[in-house]
Amino acid sequence: MVAEIFHAGERYVQDRLGQADIAQRVGRGIGRQIPYAAAEFLAEQPLVVIGARDAEGCVWASPLIGAPGFVRVVDYDVIEIDVELTTGERLADALRGRVSIGLIALEPETRRRMRVNGVSEPTERGIRITAEQVYSNCPKYISRRPLDVGGPGHTGPTFRQGLELDPQQQDTIRAAETFFIATTDRDGNADASHRGGNAGFLQVLSPTRLRWPDYRGNSMFMTLGNIMVNPAAGLWVPDRATGASLSISGNAELNWDYGDEPGAQLLIDFTVTDVVQRP
Repeated sequence: MVAEIFHAGERYVQDRLGQADIAQRVGRGIGRQIPYAAAEFLAEQPLVVIGARDAEGCVWASPLIGAPGFVRVVDYDVIEIDVELTTGERLADALRGRVSIGLIALEPETRRRMRVNGVSEPTERGIRITAEQVYSNCPKYISRRPLDVGGPGHTGPTFRQGLELDPQQQDTIRAAETFFIATTDRDGNADASHRGGNAGFLQVLSPTRLRWPDYRGNSMFMTLGNIMVNPAAGLWVPDRATGASLSISGNAELNWDYGDEPGAQLLIDFTVTDVVQRP
């Protein structure tokens, strides 16, 4: 039954927002096999974003960057990614072992995106993901502006780390039209997703507090459902102006008092616990 796809947190949000029937219908599109068109799409991408827990249990969303073709579908449910696990990357140690992982590929110019949740294992060239859930998303809230965030090997000792957002990082967040979010359920099964809106939709309340509205999407509420049962979450915020980006780990909470936010179903409040700035 399709209902078995969704855990208790997802079903709670679906029911509370009156979208359980829609979720049942949309959920039928989730499978384990990667369609040929999706494989071609992945092969064209210079960037994907992954979500997972690190060795300390913190959740991170991190970019993997390479020349088109660095992501390959090698079997109906297997993806291989050529990537060097860089010192300073919070997920590097986790990816050197077997770990639950969420992946999202987004092509702003065409407003296409797809998501894969599964299990990652290390290879000589990077990682191999065995897919457990594969699905595409609607093109809502995707800016057509490209994500220019460095390139292969554009990493190194210039990672900056902190426990809160400095003024420049806060400005990056206020200017963001796109960010990515990683969450896990109680068992650590990971998911990576995307949020978009006009600059300012990702609000800075303080150096350690963020907020954003959640708008209507595919009605499955995988991200919000995970937050219901496990508040640990990670954000990746690209800075289109500089090519740098922020990876932020912390805890998220659903705020059902959406106030004056037009079109919002609810708000998400996020407490920052760890920040990594990428060059």
